[in-house]
Amino acid sequence: MDTLEKLYNKGVSRRNFMAGAGALGAASVLAGCSDSGSVAAPVTSSTYTDLDVLNFALNLEYLEAQFYLYAATGKGLATADTVAPSGYTGKYTVGTVTVGNAGLVAGTTAQQQQIISEIAYEEQEHVRFLRAALGSAAVPMPSIDLSFFAPLATAAGITGGSTFSPFASFDAFLIGAFIFEDVGVTAYAGAAPLISAAGVTAGYLNAAAGILAVEAYHAGYVRTALTGRAIAAGATTPTSTAYPYVGIANQVAALRATLTVGNSGAGSTGTGNTGAAGSSTSVETLLTVPTSVTTPSAIVAADSTSAIGFARNVNQVHHIVYGSATVGVAKGGFFPNGTNSIFATTTA
Repeated sequence: MDTLEKLYNKGVSRRNFMAGAGALGAASVLAGCSDSGSVAAPVTSSTYTDLDVLNFALNLEYLEAQFYLYAATGKGLATADTVAPSGYTGKYTVGTVTVGNAGLVAGTTAQQQQIISEIAYEEQEHVRFLRAALGSAAVPMPSIDLSFFAPLATAAGITGGSTFSPFASFDAFLIGAFIFEDVGVTAYAGAAPLISAAGVTAGYLNAAAGILAVEAYHAGYVRTALTGRAIAAGATTPTSTAYPYVGIANQVAALRATLTVGNSGAGSTGTGNTGAAGSSTSVETLLTVPTSVTTPSAIVAADSTSAIGFARNVNQVHHIVYGSATVGVAKGGFFPNGTNSIFATTTA
């Protein structure tokens, strides 16, 4: 807790974005903000605005911030960071957080606690930054279920999945972080093409790119930590009993692939995938444990020929966080009542 407070007291903030470009940019799209909630019809560029895209990102940041703050401090976001902002006229109401077995990660060293606290601080600031950028159009936090890790682990075929908790140890925490960071990075990459030309001019794309960079730093640390800890434990394969967590991460990745293969929708999804129409392919690459300098190691999720990071569209992201491959699903998983987003119902 002390570490998080020290970081907070540094006053580091990205909210200068609105001062430079936000007022004009937000005003230009407020009039067209639909805020119409879940939809069954395909979401097209004529039915969403830049604010809808930013609010989609805000939903994901609410989830990440709650997870990391509980891991770092044993409690979540402050009420002021979750409720509808002053002047909000949208349809969504603030949800609750189902904690389950969430709490401080057990048995961490001081150095590990520092890492968890830093990530928690940065995810908290992403929430505050996006809420500041959106102003009165910022959607409140939807209901979040942090107990969904166990059903997700069970679905992934992880041994003892019914009792899995990312708060049980630092290694288990890395699995929880692996779930969120991989999705977060690809979600920002997939949502970037949805931003309008006016939004680009207003600075939305630059802001999103900055957040994506931080999420990628987090994802890179998590993937490298998993592989490095496996090497240190003497593991030579991802499924080695010397360090089983690389194999567990790969089981999670395999599950994500089954939830998203064949799903498409609004937004470009990167190499091998399509946008508003057509089919899409898996964007999963499995981790390996290097045994020599010639052994390839999938530390990053990227195209093997161009080294370009993958992206997921809004449908694919929702399929993962809902834990369902069903088209037309509007809630479930980490979001028991759905996200507070125009994209909440999957259309492909």
